[in-house]
Amino acid sequence: MVKVGVHISIAGSLDLAVDRAKAAGCDVFQMFSRSPRGWGFAPLSDEIRAAFTGKIRSSGIIPVDHMPYLPNLASPKSDIHEKSIGALSAELDRCGRLEIPYLVTHLGHHLGDGIAGGRSRVIGAINTALEKSENNVILLLENTAGEKNSVGSSFGHIRGIMDGLEKINRVGVCLDTCHAFAAGYELRTETGIEETLAQFDDQIGMRNLRIIHLNDSKGDRGSALDRHEHIGMGFIGEDGFRRILHHPVLSALPLICETPVDDRCDDVGNIEKVRELAK
Repeated sequence: MVKVGVHISIAGSLDLAVDRAKAAGCDVFQMFSRSPRGWGFAPLSDEIRAAFTGKIRSSGIIPVDHMPYLPNLASPKSDIHEKSIGALSAELDRCGRLEIPYLVTHLGHHLGDGIAGGRSRVIGAINTALEKSENNVILLLENTAGEKNSVGSSFGHIRGIMDGLEKINRVGVCLDTCHAFAAGYELRTETGIEETLAQFDDQIGMRNLRIIHLNDSKGDRGSALDRHEHIGMGFIGEDGFRRILHHPVLSALPLICETPVDDRCDDVGNIEKVRELAK
């Protein structure tokens, strides 16, 4: 059976995310360990930490953390860049205290001064944050959809960043299917999936692929549109996801849906669709 889950709210208390994940039928879940829309956050109390880790241990569900929205590791603006490094360092520490094995981060936007400069700043930010981090949390670099000024839309871009990292054993990759498809990688056919994964293996290495963000796409292949759709309802489609979910490498990894919740489908529905297509 595939290990599948969704992004879960922490409203009320961090440990309630575990309860919600269980209720939704998750094998794995992703969350923000704090509000994703601001720079400030309250420190973790021993009580909150113990409640969260206790429920995780008893549930057997795999937790994954995601960086908040505001940090931009590629930013040429010195104040934003420094605050982003601080946020990444703090989030790695929070993951360690919460016994969360993975932290997913977007690589950011270079704001028009070029991919080389953006990539250099991402490398510097990650090296600084990991140097300050005294735990074994794995930082996962997430591919982007190819939107304007983004860093990390190609496997080659990600390889260029990884080549500059000092603690490479603390770094892996989270592959987002919507982003990869929107950036031009084919995921609808068996041949396309094999060719995409061959490129990934050649440029990044399959051993570095730790998690899949399993999302359909509102935009067609190569559209550079970062808009997620329900599983099977977008341009990748049911047949595409059936092939993805029967691939021996991809189906063995933790799968996290970051799909919409609307009158067509919800989180439970997307989890059920994944399991149906994986049969």
